[in-house]
Amino acid sequence: MTLHAGSLTLAHRLTDISATLRPGEVTAICGPNGAGKSTLLACLAGLLVPDSGAMILDAAPLSNLTPQARAQAIGYLPQTPEIAWDVSVATLVSLGRIPWPGAGGEEAVDRALAAMDLEALRHRPVSRLSGGERARALMARVLAGEPKWLLADEPLANLDLAHAARLVAEFRAQAAFGAGVVLVLHDLAQAMNHADRVLVLYGGKLVADGPPGDALSGEVIARVWGVQAHWLGELGGMALALPA
Repeated sequence: MTLHAGSLTLAHRLTDISATLRPGEVTAICGPNGAGKSTLLACLAGLLVPDSGAMILDAAPLSNLTPQARAQAIGYLPQTPEIAWDVSVATLVSLGRIPWPGAGGEEAVDRALAAMDLEALRHRPVSRLSGGERARALMARVLAGEPKWLLADEPLANLDLAHAARLVAEFRAQAAFGAGVVLVLHDLAQAMNHADRVLVLYGGKLVADGPPGDALSGEVIARVWGVQAHWLGELGGMALALPA
């Protein structure tokens, strides 16, 4: 089930962006502030309608899907999600099952809580969570829906080192099981070491698309971010060295 963006254009935000995303891969969307990363992710989720172009899911326009069918196929975590009610962690995570009425929801919620290391917090009100715990609970809500596509905007931003590593491993596991994973990342080292493919946006345009070593080369970083930098180490543990 591919997810295809065809010539997406949205005034002052995106210009003629085309890309076909494949299941079984982790794709990172990178770029400087204001490049259009979050806008592109929202278009991929069907939450923003471009001025021109179309989103195609498995050969059918995404706009043709019912809201329930779209929610079953695509799980989306925005950069600044809101929680409307002070419910327990388990109740919050169970909201991810709304697109799937019927049996099996409890097991999916338990798996999501375990994946995000939240079993001990399942009965805690969300108002009593730290920022990182809250971020993990919101990610668990997406995982509980068991979508075919996981779209997350800066999912690692508020996590400590151990939980960031755990979430990266979860994304890799989801891809190994056949899901498509698309992440907006500012941390270029995370994208270099853990993504299969990187899309680089600059000024609302797609300026690089390919394996991390190509899309995040020193030349691309200098052109897009305006920083002379180089990579150190081996793939899987590479670090970006910045000028002093």
